[in-house]
Amino acid sequence: MINPYLDIVIRSVAIYLFMVIALRVFGKKQLSQLNTADVILILLISNSVQNAMVGNNTSLYGGMVAALALFIVNYIFKKVMLKSNLIKELVQDTPEILIHNGKIAFGTISKLGITNEELQEAMREHGVEYYKDVKLAMFEIDGSISIISGNDNLRQTHHKRKIHKTLGNLNN
Repeated sequence: MINPYLDIVIRSVAIYLFMVIALRVFGKKQLSQLNTADVILILLISNSVQNAMVGNNTSLYGGMVAALALFIVNYIFKKVMLKSNLIKELVQDTPEILIHNGKIAFGTISKLGITNEELQEAMREHGVEYYKDVKLAMFEIDGSISIISGNDNLRQTHHKRKIHKTLGNLNN
């Protein structure tokens, strides 16, 4: 018979790894801008995996062990990603070019599910009015859109797509 707290640790680590894989499969766009349905999904997922992590142990210690296991595995996972390019490439996407020298990469924008309105909003936040004035627009690994204009008079900024506060930056 396995120690009940070791069982919680094993279950929590398994759920953590499952969620990392699931988020990778469903893509960074899914978490970079949450709508109501996305928030509901996150809440339901957290509720559905709770029992898978702690089983019948609903004690305070059981919950604390599960949370501690998640913090530790997340810390280790981030350290491994810093040292292993293979793991990093498997888990993280690469930055994608959205606009280059005023030319829109329609295939990339479509693949990422970025709407014309989102791209125009990012441009406005960077002080750019027309696509032709964009030297480079990148969809970054954290789900943000950064834009470099060809106009030296414009201040360069970084557009951060809306991320739900409880999720933080998942790609750290």
